[in-house]
Amino acid sequence: MDHLTQTFFAVFIVFISAQVGAEIAQRLRLPAVVGEIGAGVLVGGSVLGWVQVTEPLELLAEIGAILLLFSVGLETRVEDLRKVGRVATLTGLGGVIVPFVLGAGWALWSGLETPKAIFIAAAFVATSAGITARVLKDLGVLHHKASRIILGAAVIDDILAMLLLAVVTSIQGEAGIDVVSLLLVLFQAIAFVALVGLVGARVMKRSSPWLEVPINPHSPFTISLALCLGLAFVAAYLGLAAIIGAFLAGMAAAETTQRDTLQRQLHPILAFLVPFFFVVTGTRVVLAELGTLSALGSLLVVTLLAIVGKVVGGGLGTLSLGRKTALIVGTGMVPRGEVGIIIANLGWQAGVLDGRMYAIIISMSLLTAIIAPSVLPLLMKPKVREEASTQT
Repeated sequence: MDHLTQTFFAVFIVFISAQVGAEIAQRLRLPAVVGEIGAGVLVGGSVLGWVQVTEPLELLAEIGAILLLFSVGLETRVEDLRKVGRVATLTGLGGVIVPFVLGAGWALWSGLETPKAIFIAAAFVATSAGITARVLKDLGVLHHKASRIILGAAVIDDILAMLLLAVVTSIQGEAGIDVVSLLLVLFQAIAFVALVGLVGARVMKRSSPWLEVPINPHSPFTISLALCLGLAFVAAYLGLAAIIGAFLAGMAAAETTQRDTLQRQLHPILAFLVPFFFVVTGTRVVLAELGTLSALGSLLVVTLLAIVGKVVGGGLGTLSLGRKTALIVGTGMVPRGEVGIIIANLGWQAGVLDGRMYAIIISMSLLTAIIAPSVLPLLMKPKVREEASTQT
């Protein structure tokens, strides 16, 4: 086969395997992302060897990651952040600080250099709001106070994770950490997030009337996609991760009156492109890297730290509401899901994570995405019955 034919064959295999993997995972009541990454492991070099990651697949995967973070931002409104209140803010902060400290401590104890340890710690920070929201929705408890705190704190986590990622990606490759340079990078990251997230959101909100009567009915959508790609480029040009610009573009677009329409129009594109990111992620996992007792032991420790970090850090902010609520909130923030996987990919592409550490972080993200949805209903149902009996 010539190069073009091989590329089309690889695209076909990746897309079909993603759909089959996602279907199997969902039938087993697991997140679709678990099946998609598992499919990538299967068709990649570790097992069948059907797919080799080439530049076209890399590009499709990168665009998929950018659009995924754009969609996450599209569900995040500045006004909603203001409404989550003090408890959700404290929960979000605790859910970032404690896991980051645990992750960095483990990496430093393992003998890694400080910049690499900080990058690994960043993968401990994010919370997959999408996975937890799906579980809460299936349980029919989205209206409960604990659910609102979880989702509000997860949004704050995502923003802090993006800010943290901006810093850690900028300091990679430096001989050491210069405090002045670090503060400068932090200032630039905060300025970029504030400028786009706040000022950009206001501009988009004021532009809504102009977008309501477009010449082309798809113009609001195409303009938003252009904003997404443009800010992804600006972020990459500034030395930040492209996904940060995409996330902020989504936040800005969320302020328009066309938000619901944009989400509907974006869905088919996400259904096509996002699976490429997760399958390509799976193809990079070399199972042999986890084939030793040392690697499995590290995976066990990392996963336990990731769980404890969120349960403790996320629960601290809600202790005033009782231990049961604190445990529910902390558990709801455990899944790392998409953002943790994206951070692991960035680390692999930058040469920060070797094959073994990459496999460990990806596996940790998958395990937390499986464990939390399994445990949360067991904690939530007694709480719902308790509240119902109290009301009656």
